[in-house]
Amino acid sequence: MSIVNFRLNAPLSVPAVSPTWPGGYWGHWAFFTVMAIAFALVMMLVAVYTERRGMGKMQSRLGPNRTGPFGIFQLIADFVKVLLKEDIVPFTADKVVHLLAPIVALTPAFMIFAVLPFQNGAVLADLNIGILYVVAISSVSTVGVFMAGWGSSGKYSLLGAMRNVAAVVSYEIPLGLSIIGVVLLAGSLSLNSIVQAQNIPFILLQPLGFLLFFIAGCAEIDRSPFDLMEADSELVAGFHTEYSGVKFVIFYLTEYAEAVAISAVITTLFLGGWRGPGLPPWLWFTLKTFIVFFVMVWTRTTLPRVRIDQLMALAWKFLLPLALINLFITAAQVLAWPDTLPWAMVGINIAVAIVLVLAWSRLFKLGWGRLEV
Repeated sequence: MSIVNFRLNAPLSVPAVSPTWPGGYWGHWAFFTVMAIAFALVMMLVAVYTERRGMGKMQSRLGPNRTGPFGIFQLIADFVKVLLKEDIVPFTADKVVHLLAPIVALTPAFMIFAVLPFQNGAVLADLNIGILYVVAISSVSTVGVFMAGWGSSGKYSLLGAMRNVAAVVSYEIPLGLSIIGVVLLAGSLSLNSIVQAQNIPFILLQPLGFLLFFIAGCAEIDRSPFDLMEADSELVAGFHTEYSGVKFVIFYLTEYAEAVAISAVITTLFLGGWRGPGLPPWLWFTLKTFIVFFVMVWTRTTLPRVRIDQLMALAWKFLLPLALINLFITAAQVLAWPDTLPWAMVGINIAVAIVLVLAWSRLFKLGWGRLEV
């Protein structure tokens, strides 16, 4: 699709509903709503199990292996355990804010799946501004985190919440700029159109954009090595220090829901989404999402936690300049080849990404152990 056809003022589009669909219009929406929520829930359970078992293998420890074969029933045992735990609320806490915070934090992670296409046309709402919806709604969970820190009426919780807000504000900028390169190549803000435009997966045409999006996304959702909001050596448990029982589990599941959502967005933007040979489209989408999440587990197992000054310097000194450079390079390529970029640009863009990362790291001395503000 040519960039000439890119329109921001087009009316919102809704997927066509077949007259024979059971229940008509509302039946269509109910079906895809249930499917999206079911996919998110199943992937969350798989993600929790995969991370616990995967990290156990990578770090030469056993991991959960007592309850059920290979520990597959450990999640059920843990869920029953937390249901039996007492819900403790600090005496000075704001009871209403303390109660609503986990719900506000978890809900946006599920809402992201409303615009993610599981296959061509299989999407709850095919908005022509779908990617803007994802960027906007993903930031709302920060409100829940801040509510948890403020409502707990504790200095450790509040400090952890403020760290989260600072990280989201800082990393939202390079994350958004890395998305613009994909939008320029696809000529659309619709996620379904972005997938259809990937005759060449955008991870090959936008390797630097993929790297920036992956790092910024992990930092926004507090994935290690960026989990400073939960630094037990400093803040006990960060913003959810004063939470227990079911409300703590909701925060725990929020982390995995956001990780699955980010993995699904990366799959859609850079890995061709549901496109692939041989297998059903929805299965390709699921496999790619799982692979991206496994890479997150791999980085969590491998890399040490960074300091707060390193976290902020990485966003403003490293990711932001590279995101701007990547945007200018992509814009120049789209102007030179308005219809589609040739395969020759794959090798060139990969080489440019490697050179830029190495050169910028050396220029600002951005080694993990000597990062300076």
